Amino acid sequence: MKTRLLLTTALFALALQARAQMYVGGDISVLQSYEDNNVAYYDENGKKIDDVLKYMKSEAVGWNAQRVRLFVDPSDDADPQVCQDLNYVTRLAKRIKAEGFAFMLDFHYSDTWADPAAQWTPKAWLSLSDTELQAKVYDYTKECLEALVAAGATPDFIQTGNEISYGMLWGKKDTKDNRCYSNSPAANWNRFIALLQQATKACREVCPQAQIVIHSERSGDPSALEFYFNKLKDIDYDIIGLSYYPFWHKGLPILAESLDKLASLYPAKKVQIVETAYYYQWQPQIGKGIDYDFSSIWPISPTGQAAFARDLIAELKKHQNVNGLYWWFPEENGNGPGSKVLKDWVNRGLWDDNNHKALSGLYVLKDFLSGSTALNDIHRDAKGSASREQNGACFGSAEAQPALAEGKAYDHWYTLQGTRLNGQPQQPGIYIYHGRKTIVR
Repeated sequence: MKTRLLLTTALFALALQARAQMYVGGDISVLQSYEDNNVAYYDENGKKIDDVLKYMKSEAVGWNAQRVRLFVDPSDDADPQVCQDLNYVTRLAKRIKAEGFAFMLDFHYSDTWADPAAQWTPKAWLSLSDTELQAKVYDYTKECLEALVAAGATPDFIQTGNEISYGMLWGKKDTKDNRCYSNSPAANWNRFIALLQQATKACREVCPQAQIVIHSERSGDPSALEFYFNKLKDIDYDIIGLSYYPFWHKGLPILAESLDKLASLYPAKKVQIVETAYYYQWQPQIGKGIDYDFSSIWPISPTGQAAFARDLIAELKKHQNVNGLYWWFPEENGNGPGSKVLKDWVNRGLWDDNNHKALSGLYVLKDFLSGSTALNDIHRDAKGSASREQNGACFGSAEAQPALAEGKAYDHWYTLQGTRLNGQPQQPGIYIYHGRKTIVR
């Protein structure tokens, strides 16, 4: 009995550890601006939400992580969504950490949006030589992180660049220099790598416990991902961050292929989907804002958006290298009376821009964390029948384990690492079924 108790306790600890290492949340970079403009948020039933961050942490939503972008000097940008300077980010990050969320800081290293088509050097840095720019990246990264640490808002994850598939800090807007394509000269790649190394150096010095994320949007091209991360093989980082939007990056089978390739080539690296979203209304036409139309699979409606989230989660759970999922701009909520938060509605958030009510997709994402909680053991005999034994004798009562009481019944089998199986387990072992740890003999 003692041996069984020790084994069961160890397995239970592993299950909790697996659960603790999974992260779900959103990039909520505009939330502070919405709140400053007194835009109202309501739950799905129309009840006013007094504190959106607390609500995201509540059992109803169940998120445990948040992401926020940081621009160098966004003061001249006309887009009201480009407002996240260090003071803004510190203010929001302090609240994120105070609520107990893991916090991902997303350095854009630009005064405006940084993405695969735009990696423009901040205006104040344009006159710097490449050597001076390396020093500036180090100093700026270090200063920002030191400010956040001093404010009690230490990041848990740090993105050293946003969607930097083709390099970063290209120079003045519209320049063709310094881009890193497959056929670009080695000098471009060497310059990019040197910049990343300085960013990483600052992160390790100021936030040694934080995990560094390298972020690419090439989730729809497995070969391109292989080429890219092979180029960065000498960079010190922990996590591969991916953007995945099906209307730009193709369907789930292509994402699955990319995740499998990354698991094979970089088994020591965890993968996080640091951006995803799907339309719930007014999707643009192909060629005028999107590249692929999946509305026949996931209708452009609140129900279709939630269905996309469920299918994405089901796919991600098949990949043990994936431990994070973030919805991009979930806090999108239109514009309240007299406020100016958005230049244009994006229509991919998790609140309805029209009535400010939460959409059903908001409540789906926490399922990404499911599969590692347990209240009971189920012992199956040789014929496959099940008998249940309460864990109270080993772990204490449910009242003594409040963190476990959030379990929910699920109709699928999972490994202790949260990977969903196709049908019943074919091998003896410990699994999760209906939210409970199950021994299959």
